[in-house]
Parts: sequence; C-alpha cells; structure tokens
Amino acid sequence: MDDIYFPPRELEVMSILWKLGSATVTEVRDELSEKLAYTSVLSALQTLEEKGYVRHEAEGRAYRYHPTVKAERAGGSALARIRDAIFQGSAERMFAQIVSDRGLGREELERMRKLLAKRLEEGR
Repeated sequence: MDDIYFPPRELEVMSILWKLGSATVTEVRDELSEKLAYTSVLSALQTLEEKGYVRHEAEGRAYRYHPTVKAERAGGSALARIRDAIFQGSAERMFAQIVSDRGLGREELERMRKLLAKRLEEGR
C-alpha cells in the first residue's frame, strides 16, 4: 500500500468529500470548521487533484470534486504511521490504547470483539 499523508487542511477537505460523497468548492467551504476564502479551498482541492486523491467533473459553471481514494485506505496508512511513531511498531499496544478509551460504548466494544473473532478464524 502506498503511504498516504494529508496535511491538516487537506485532511479536513478529504473528510468532507468522504462524508458527502462529492462536493463543489462552495459546499466544501460551507462544511469547513475554519472559514476560508473560496480561492484557498479551490487551491486545496487542486493540490489534492494533482496528487491523484480527487477528480473533478463540470457541473454547470462549477466543478464537482470526488474522492478517488477511500477513507479506509488513507486511514490504514495513517494508523501505520501512528503505530510506528507512537507505539514503537506494536499493534497490540495501539489496540490496548484504543480499547481503554472510556468513551467506547458496549455495542462498539462488542462489534470490535466480533471483528477480532472473525479475524482469528480467518487466520486458522
């Protein structure tokens, strides 16, 4: 898997595209936590397109931008960097940190347990 890295602003733009499925510059701008100039949002989208992470198509006088990389793929790359940088390469230590989060509800923990059980079965 290619390593994918998004600086904070690009990550926020990608997050909006993943959530909405596609968006115009104005739609992305309206969703951003920080109010930016139209040209700043356009510049971020153009940079992401140059990197191959989004594509656009004409929609009237505007462009509609679509993500070309799935959130899960970018997430896997980001988690690998976190695992290596913070947990010295240990997925077990990273997992322990995640499951110790008191904000996780019982249902989410149960779903995690089922995922682990399924993964263990596949490994046999």
